[in-house]
Parts: sequence; C-alpha cells; structure tokens
Amino acid sequence: MRTSGKVISLRAAVKLRAALKRSGRKAVFTNGCFDILHAGHVRSIEKARSFGDFLFLGLNSDASVRRLKGPSRPINKAADRAVVLAALAAVDAVVVFGEDTPLRLIKALRPDVLVKGADYRNAEVVGSQYAGRVRLVPLLKGRSTTATIKEMGCRYPFPRS
Repeated sequence: MRTSGKVISLRAAVKLRAALKRSGRKAVFTNGCFDILHAGHVRSIEKARSFGDFLFLGLNSDASVRRLKGPSRPINKAADRAVVLAALAAVDAVVVFGEDTPLRLIKALRPDVLVKGADYRNAEVVGSQYAGRVRLVPLLKGRSTTATIKEMGCRYPFPRS
C-alpha cells in the first residue's frame, strides 16, 4: 500500500472535499491520537470507512496529544503515526491538526458522516453540527493505548537512573 500523497494539509483536504462533493461521493471523517495503533483503532477506522466513499482521518499533533494525554505522550511522533495510518487500506487521507479538538477541521470539511467511538453520545461529538450525520461505532473491549502503555510498564519495567 502506498502512503505517499495520503498525508495532506488542511488546504489540500478542503480542495479534495470539494471535488468529492462535486462528484457525488460521500465523505466520512473520524479523528484521534492513534498513539500506539491497536486492533480497536483499526476496527473503528474500517467501520468509519464503510459509511462512505472516502475517509478523512484527523490526527492530533504531538503538542495536542501532550495537552490531552500528559507530558509523557505521545509515544510515537505525529509524522510516524500519520505514515502508519496512511498505510491502512481504509484510510484515504490523513490531516494532522494542532488544536485540542478537530472542530476547525470538521468545519472546513463538512463531512457527510462524522464517526466517533460509542463512548461518546451524539450531543457530545465535537463538530456534529457541521456534519450531515453522526455515527457512533462500538469500541473493542480491553483495547486502549493507555492500557497498553501501563501493561508495558508492568511487564518491562525501565530501570530508574
């Protein structure tokens, strides 16, 4: 799978969205930190893609992840996370954003479908008023980046210096 060309700027995404709209193709948007990609992320992304013809994935920047998750995060830099996500067949475009929420990105793209995990309620989904429809997808139980990091610390304790 080629990833070049799938990691794009907001400006390029807006142009692409306009072209999709003109051709009658349904645009889907989802977002997240995706710090350590796991099966729950992949299932959620694949389900999001099934709701339309083209999936835009908003990816939190490193600074954004630090503000949301704490100073020890992200584990993987945004450039690396973007390449890994772009390699997924379900992802058509990755756009990195620096804000704490993807509101500006959603407002600019106005997707036909906005997808989040079922740990949200429709009214809680940021940017829902700028999307045609909100879809909530079930989470895969027992999968989370935070849990993975904790488990790694227990199994492979790092020596203190």
